[in-house]
Amino acid sequence: MSSAAGSLTEPEVLARTKRRLFPDEESYVVADTQFSAASWLADSELPEQVRAALAPFNHVRVGSGYPDLVGVGVVDDELLAVDRLDDEPPLVVVEAKGHTASGRVDTSRGIVQAYDRLGEANAAYLAAPIGAITGQDRTLARELNVGVLGVDDGRVRALERPRLVGNRTTTETSAIRYQAGAQGVADQSFGLNHPKNYLGYALAWFHAGETETIVADRVVGAVDDARRGARFLGLVGGTPERLTSLGREVVRFAVEEHGSIDRALDSFAEWAGSRKRFAELAPRWGQLTRRVVYAYPATQLLVEEIQHMHEDLHQAPTLVELVQYFHERHPAFTVELFVRGTEQARSRALTADGELVLAALRDGEVYHAPTVFQLKAMLFHAGILADRGAEPSRLDPTEDRWGLRTVV
Repeated sequence: MSSAAGSLTEPEVLARTKRRLFPDEESYVVADTQFSAASWLADSELPEQVRAALAPFNHVRVGSGYPDLVGVGVVDDELLAVDRLDDEPPLVVVEAKGHTASGRVDTSRGIVQAYDRLGEANAAYLAAPIGAITGQDRTLARELNVGVLGVDDGRVRALERPRLVGNRTTTETSAIRYQAGAQGVADQSFGLNHPKNYLGYALAWFHAGETETIVADRVVGAVDDARRGARFLGLVGGTPERLTSLGREVVRFAVEEHGSIDRALDSFAEWAGSRKRFAELAPRWGQLTRRVVYAYPATQLLVEEIQHMHEDLHQAPTLVELVQYFHERHPAFTVELFVRGTEQARSRALTADGELVLAALRDGEVYHAPTVFQLKAMLFHAGILADRGAEPSRLDPTEDRWGLRTVV
């Protein structure tokens, strides 16, 4: 990001803006797929460090178009005219403008584009080289409630600060909100492929002993993975950590089924290492597992779309077929759910226009392991899917089947 302030390109403006708006690692931000290209202006290569700063990429429709940046996270008060609307972090969009080959910066168009996104975003900004922003631009932005960020080589300044507004939520913006939330499909969302390990964590938390010791001795040795998955399934949460209402229901069931938490944990210890479908190994626990796993938002959407494929006479789609079908109906969510968030994977799997690259989808390495391995395996154990998952390194997407165990 070493361009002079007088010649900042759009990707360079956007990379600086992303760093200023979303410095918090807990934010979730995607740049549009056009910025995954190896070059930007006809005769210049887009620096790798700029692409790396902008990754991950996705093509997210907001309003009538596709913003350059879409993110959910806590924004510095210096960049906003009012505090947050509620306890949830805002969804923010950015339209960036930089110097073109002719040296022109189309700031007024960027303001109008940003304004178009406000129906589905909490705040919208134009980001542009600070020397290109005029007084007329700032007046127009104030009238439309669009923030203006002036970018130079050293910093990003808020020239106009927007007010946060309410909005309607679409499937596309929901995909980004979902990723930023407690149950988003993060890189390490599920590290274990058996749901009993996450249920067992809830029991260990309730037990009078030390949670970590109980988990390690009686559930699974990978304590951190068990904790993380229990949080993603909504069994525990908060700081300090506590059982959720769903986690308390798991404890109630365990006491009713076994007589005490200790006896329940004894059964969990006996089940360690079993590859048998959990719904068959322990049918009543399998039914509870089905309820817990189905409460996970990604499960509901997956099952619904696989059912639709069955109704279209496609009973056991391959992973490639499922992703293609899913992408036609929920493009942004499909990318977040199935494709790894790395620059390399997103650049291979998506064109600059956000279309899928079929050849890349045939390679297991582009897929998101917590979905195609761990989540799929959990849906298998819960009795929802017919087949278990596979690690991306051993995955053949053209043969990996995603059929429901029972279709209706």
